[in-house]
Amino acid sequence: MAIQIILNFILAFIWIFLSGSYTLNNLLLGFILGLGFVYLFSRILPGRFYFIKIYKILKLAVVFFVELLKANIDVLKIVLQPKLKNEPGFFVYHTDLKTDWQIVLLSNLITLTPGTVVLGISDDRKKIYIHSIDFSTKEEEVEGIKSSLEKVVREVGED
Repeated sequence: MAIQIILNFILAFIWIFLSGSYTLNNLLLGFILGLGFVYLFSRILPGRFYFIKIYKILKLAVVFFVELLKANIDVLKIVLQPKLKNEPGFFVYHTDLKTDWQIVLLSNLITLTPGTVVLGISDDRKKIYIHSIDFSTKEEEVEGIKSSLEKVVREVGED
């Protein structure tokens, strides 16, 4: 992947020097042309086409941002209620992620989301212990994490 990125930038700078116009627009055009060139030769170059990984990382950022907004609204509703009706609770989340960095990334994303805190990870790396400020049912909490955050973390980790 790193070779593809470096090659793309080299091609962009070659484009600038050959065109004789040293503008940002020309650099962007050279980058796009280089991206097309790298895509055409991605079968020869080592690794998968790198722009797919960048797309998956951007998708992870967007999904996390959406979850962050939803969680902030939920916490705001709890805080602004005249009487506290929330039911905090602990639960164990079973994960299917394989690598340590994926589990740590998922744990950090859960902790960064307002209203939830990861308390620990089991030694076998299969369970994540979580505290939630408003614990409706375990199934809803687990499905919310599995369908959004864990799904995109898994996609980023795929080769």
